[in-house]
Amino acid sequence: MSDLHVVATIPAKPGSEAVVRDALTTLVAATRGEEGCVEYDLFESLSAPGTFVMVESWRSQADLDAHMASAHIAAAMGSTADHLAGDIAIHPLAHVG
Repeated sequence: MSDLHVVATIPAKPGSEAVVRDALTTLVAATRGEEGCVEYDLFESLSAPGTFVMVESWRSQADLDAHMASAHIAAAMGSTADHLAGDIAIHPLAHVG
């Protein structure tokens, strides 16, 4: 079991869903090979189409920090910046039950 779980929500502007989806799909492929990545899955909300949800598990905070500083995160953020409907919300999670 991993030590750190994270959920991130990424809202695309109407009409920009394909651009954001493509950038995030590329990010998933690059991230899954990173040291300490246990799980990195991309979903799209059925109740809010165009809202993408990344479900992640990391071995450690240091591994997540390295991911956040990676070139592929920078590339994804750069290619989606003008296509987001709001801020990306990153939620580190604490297991409660």
